[in-house]
Amino acid sequence: MQDQADVFGKIFAALGLAVLMMYLILVVQFGSFLDPLAILLSLPLSLVGVVLILLLTGDTLNLMSLIGVILLMGIVAKNAILLIDFAKWNHEEGMPLREALIEAGRVRLRPIIMTTLALIAGMIPVALGHGEGGDFRAPLGRAVIGGTITSTLLTLLVIPTVYETMAGWREKLRGRFRRRTHVRAAPAEQAGPAGG
Repeated sequence: MQDQADVFGKIFAALGLAVLMMYLILVVQFGSFLDPLAILLSLPLSLVGVVLILLLTGDTLNLMSLIGVILLMGIVAKNAILLIDFAKWNHEEGMPLREALIEAGRVRLRPIIMTTLALIAGMIPVALGHGEGGDFRAPLGRAVIGGTITSTLLTLLVIPTVYETMAGWREKLRGRFRRRTHVRAAPAEQAGPAGG
């Protein structure tokens, strides 16, 4: 039990470090601290599928399924990156944000579905658990398959909505900041000529 707790602690530390590294890379890529948060939301969405498939197959949350979750973190973020990057590019070109998100979903749907199906097909032999040591490795494949399916479906629906909401918050904050700056600047401008 002590060894298992030690291993699980190290796995969760590795998972946390992986998410932090992904966030920092996305901050550099997108030039924003807020945009990557919408992308990283796809990570907990994948855990829904992991839990469901482990319950359906009767597997436990063990070392191999946790390794599958770490693998999953990089895989599922890819779909959100494809979607948000395309929408952000269109928005910067002048398209309204909602239309840009809808267009991104339409254009990026096919590559997202193709890569998801290819990944699931590649993981099926591992998930079936045939051969020597197959039962030990099977939870890894099952966790990846379950997480990939749910994250793909939920990413296409949830991530654009969250991104649009966060963009609205950002615009409100910018508007408040501009108003405060304008209000502070106005008395200084009025006092300037009187003092001179």
